[in-house]
Amino acid sequence: MSRYQDLKKNLFGGTASNARQFGMIFTLVAIILLFQVLTDGLTLTSGNLIAVVSQYSYILILAIGMLMVIVAGHIDLSVGSVAAFTGIVVAKAMHQHDVPWQAAIVLGLLVGAAIGAWQGFWVAYVGVPAFIVTLGGMLLFRGGNQFIGNADTVPVPEGFRTIGAGFLPEVGPSTGYNNLTLLLGLAACAAVVWREWRARQIRQEMGAEPTPPWVSGVRLAVMVGVIIFATLRFAGGRVGTSLPVSGIILAVLVIAYSFYTRNTAGGRHIYAVGGNARAAELSGVKLQRVNFFVMMNMSVLAALAGMIFVARSAASGPQDGLSWELDAIAAVFIGGAAVSGGLGTISGSIVGGLVMALLNNGLQLEGVGSDMVQIIKGLVLLLAAALDVYNNSQGRFSVIGSIMRPFRREEPAPVTAGTDSPRETDKASAAG
Repeated sequence: MSRYQDLKKNLFGGTASNARQFGMIFTLVAIILLFQVLTDGLTLTSGNLIAVVSQYSYILILAIGMLMVIVAGHIDLSVGSVAAFTGIVVAKAMHQHDVPWQAAIVLGLLVGAAIGAWQGFWVAYVGVPAFIVTLGGMLLFRGGNQFIGNADTVPVPEGFRTIGAGFLPEVGPSTGYNNLTLLLGLAACAAVVWREWRARQIRQEMGAEPTPPWVSGVRLAVMVGVIIFATLRFAGGRVGTSLPVSGIILAVLVIAYSFYTRNTAGGRHIYAVGGNARAAELSGVKLQRVNFFVMMNMSVLAALAGMIFVARSAASGPQDGLSWELDAIAAVFIGGAAVSGGLGTISGSIVGGLVMALLNNGLQLEGVGSDMVQIIKGLVLLLAAALDVYNNSQGRFSVIGSIMRPFRREEPAPVTAGTDSPRETDKASAAG
């Protein structure tokens, strides 16, 4: 095997889903470099990167939950309305009823859980398609936001704003950087090195062929280099700014949900249901429980995203959450998920979300109007689909091709009981 093939296979994993993510990483880098040139270096300045994380963290949080919903074979159109409804409930509780902001956050999460349980019940136990349930929820909770808020803006207290507009505090000696951000960066580098070393140890213990050392070296160099660069940028902002608190919340969620979807039985069950619900049920997977969980989890994350947005905006208003569901869905699909379910990863969705966020940010820095921004983003999505179709025609991995395969006449013979189909095997490997 050539070194190029080794690198392609092992740098970010050898599954079809990871191959799509590999291409999206190059797309993300290309967008960054393009706007770095067009904006005379503004894209990668500390202030702009901090602003991007602060402005788009709530969309990336939504993408985490939406990935699990889509992998399970559903869609959620209500997340923007749920976020807006939660935001106004929490703002009213603090502004009119003097609820402490810490308790208000718990209240918001409970509101999200209750909404998720409501929608999950209809999807999982009544059997109404998630598209219909969440379309109704979009109307219901948008109306609830305007009814409770009387179509007015409601301010929130200073302490609550920390989760959306706060930064890591300045502590320790004067180094010219935010010391806590530097420490987090060092911890991240150490974690990446340990994870690579541990992965090689596990492969050796299992008797599997280890990744070539030079590939591990390249992978570590790239990842550590990116972490160091980002750490210095976020730590080197103007005094009083650093890594946003919302970015830390996002990072914790990415780590937690990545572990859950990749390393737990519950996460594997989600992929199994999305790959073949009937086969998963026959294998002992609690289908109703999985569907209920993904819908409920989505609403909890939507509630959290809504509170972060309200905290950053310093007030809740009737226009909060408009079209958020479209941004979250776009991030998931651009990141490599399949409409038919069963394929996709948390990290891929984050990459897809960053592609859209940095594209939007770069166009704004160039002074492009909001109308043209929407047109360009739509064309980018269409181009991504066209490239996917081209890959399918060339015999390469294609999300759209994998979706349409079951509807072709030349279907393979049915798989006998107890045997996994190639598609199921590929999805299982992508999930793992």
